[in-house]
Amino acid sequence: MAPLGDSEATGRSGRGVAIAAFVAALLALAAIGAALWQLHAATAGLIIARDRVGEVPVTVFRPAAATTAPVVVIAHGFAGSQQLMQPYAVTLARNGFLVVTFDFPGHGRNASPFVARIEDQERRIAVLKSALDAVTEYALKLPGADGRLALLGHSMAGDVILRAAAARGDQVAANVLLSPYVGEDAPRIEPRDLLIVFGAWEPEMLHQTGRDALQAGVAGAAVETDVTYGDLADGSGRRLVLAPGVEHIGVLYGRAGISAALDWLNQVFGRTGSGFIDSRGSWLGLLFLGIVVLAWPLSRLLPRAATRPLGADLTWRRWWPVALLPAVLTPLILRPLPNDYLPILLGDYLALHFGVYGLLTAVGLWFVNRGRPRTGQRQVLWRGLVIGTLASGAYLTLAIAVPMDQFVTAFLPGAERIVVILGILPGTWAYFAADGWLTRGPGTPRAAPVVTKILFLLSLLGAVVLNLSELFFLIIIVPAILVFFLLYGPIGGWIYRRTRHPLVGGFAIGFAFAWAIGVTFPVVN
Repeated sequence: MAPLGDSEATGRSGRGVAIAAFVAALLALAAIGAALWQLHAATAGLIIARDRVGEVPVTVFRPAAATTAPVVVIAHGFAGSQQLMQPYAVTLARNGFLVVTFDFPGHGRNASPFVARIEDQERRIAVLKSALDAVTEYALKLPGADGRLALLGHSMAGDVILRAAAARGDQVAANVLLSPYVGEDAPRIEPRDLLIVFGAWEPEMLHQTGRDALQAGVAGAAVETDVTYGDLADGSGRRLVLAPGVEHIGVLYGRAGISAALDWLNQVFGRTGSGFIDSRGSWLGLLFLGIVVLAWPLSRLLPRAATRPLGADLTWRRWWPVALLPAVLTPLILRPLPNDYLPILLGDYLALHFGVYGLLTAVGLWFVNRGRPRTGQRQVLWRGLVIGTLASGAYLTLAIAVPMDQFVTAFLPGAERIVVILGILPGTWAYFAADGWLTRGPGTPRAAPVVTKILFLLSLLGAVVLNLSELFFLIIIVPAILVFFLLYGPIGGWIYRRTRHPLVGGFAIGFAFAWAIGVTFPVVN
């Protein structure tokens, strides 16, 4: 009777898991639905129209009520897109401003190439300023524009906005810079009514660049935060804000930064507005949490890809050298080598880092396993491997890409980026396949997947330190890579537990990462 009892207990356990999966699916769908409802509700009362200024894609946000209003032209930062600036665009438009966002050359859906070398400052500024000037002229001629103008920009756009504002003089009534990069030769005094907002979690070194940028226009003591210097009425206003709880990308979603920008522009233009503040950050968190949770019940529908769980099966003592050496060696190997093999800035280096790291991990796995006796039969179920990989890859890519493209940043590739994604794919496949094998298996430490991701990020930061002039902008990408690790990590675990083969999740996540890199970094000649 014991076997019958065991079978009955197993059946009850299976039914319990199935019920839990069904409940999880319902909760995930409810979260996704609620988040989408709120994200769409944020644009209520707005007319949103898309257009092109030459090769530059633009989006115009205007209140539905016909009225004249000041124009705010909003510029994104490096590896960003106009979608990334939506929290500020929607907030300002809901408060009565006429807002225009756009994609710089090589970014988002702008197919015109960006500069091939980020340190080529003269060429970079010329390309960016040309696009900003064209969009500004377009914006000032829009129906409803009352002739008054403000410029708002993030990160890389800081330098460009200061130059554009200095060139236009009193035509630009106000300037708002979010976590700006400000070159040493950028104008310091000329721009009217300058507000600078940094994330409080950004390094003090960057905060100091903001103080330096404002200091020339402030008489007396050193610039302090949350203090308005000068007089907004005559254009001499200056203010530095550190938005709490956010960093370089988070400053685009933090309520404090958005409120500061709205209040600054309201004061400059003598407006009050509705007081609406876009709060999509929490709803985006709920949306992507729902997408991740939904992956668990969906993963239970995947076919088996192996008859028993496969993986490295290494103890900590044998595991650590395999995990640690690629993190140390990859930056050293790549330091003297060229990395511009793809028409995409910095994304090709990132692909190489993934690829070399993965190959070194694979070599380490071969080395520690050589001569190791095989135990048991390890049969791969090829049909399950192929179907599981395709299904997982489709979910990981499209379920993330579609909402990302609509609410976060440009994430659906144009034709010019397909070749780029295919060029990145071997590197990301090499890494995630080798990492998947290293971190899976019945005897592998449970913390292994977390440790290897931390080591990879530290390795990438090491590469930046070794080649700061060329790879500096990778620093701002590291938090985004961390977010994708957090998104895909649990899903990879569920895929493995169902399919029993590390390569299913490895290839699927590798494709999703290649996609993310290929659509994010700027396209160059």
